[in-house]
Amino acid sequence: MNRRHFLATGALAGATSALPAQAQEAIPKPVYPANRIGVSSYSFWGFQREALKDIPTCLDHTARMGFDGFEILQRQLASTDNAELQKIKRHAFLLGLDLMGYSTHQGFLSPDKEKREAQIKLTTDCIEQAYALGIPTMRVNSGTWGTSKDFDDLMAKRGVEQPLEGYTEEDAYKWVIESYQKIVPVAEKCGVTLGLENHWGLGVTPEGVKRVVDTIDSKWLRVTLDTGNFLEDPYDRLTKLAPDTVLMQAKTYYGGGVWYTLDLDYTRIAKIMRDANYKGYVSLEFEGKEDPLTAIPKSLDLLRKAFAGS
Repeated sequence: MNRRHFLATGALAGATSALPAQAQEAIPKPVYPANRIGVSSYSFWGFQREALKDIPTCLDHTARMGFDGFEILQRQLASTDNAELQKIKRHAFLLGLDLMGYSTHQGFLSPDKEKREAQIKLTTDCIEQAYALGIPTMRVNSGTWGTSKDFDDLMAKRGVEQPLEGYTEEDAYKWVIESYQKIVPVAEKCGVTLGLENHWGLGVTPEGVKRVVDTIDSKWLRVTLDTGNFLEDPYDRLTKLAPDTVLMQAKTYYGGGVWYTLDLDYTRIAKIMRDANYKGYVSLEFEGKEDPLTAIPKSLDLLRKAFAGS
């Protein structure tokens, strides 16, 4: 920096600090825009409502209800052939909807290397599908140990499982981290940001999610933050992951939850995310017993008000 530039910038800084109090008060305060609100196709189907499984039908309802975007649950697709994916992309475009999230399932908590390699292939295939759909972020998991009888049993255990006999969580972290080290280069090539979700397995705690994300240390693997998957102390735990979040999934439970019900304060959650400078999508995951065609619009109104910005 030369002397003339130093004197000029110094004078400017001095002039700003010397502004009258009235003039300083006139400087506009930061504006926090409203977060855009999307909905997951899971909200309609819920693994059980077959009449609402069809993705084009879900897209039509999403546009009619007034959402900004749509998140696809990969298991809900009738086909992953490219021709079918392009039809979905065109359908969303003509409805004025962003395809903004791709929610996938995978699991790496197995000592069997061949099984882990198969899950790596599944995940990279899903990344290619997201790329074909033009979707910028994809939800991923660590997986679970499989020592529960079924998902109902896992929920009865509050999402906490015992490791396979003869193995520990340290083994699990090694498997998960090694797997994502192979997956992340594909995500980077396709321009699809992965979001490791706080979704049982190693994701049952914020520390578990962060250990994987921080060890990989890539901008292509961050966090998908689910408001309904921390069953205790949700606000403190959400705060820990908010700075790394690339997509927020927001649970509602109208009619009572299928597995459990959380009384979540979305105004408080919105402030947590705003303090973390989160400007991305909020994706509704309705998980209640009420008819989704009445509960989803109510959920949209709730989220619009909470994430209205300032």
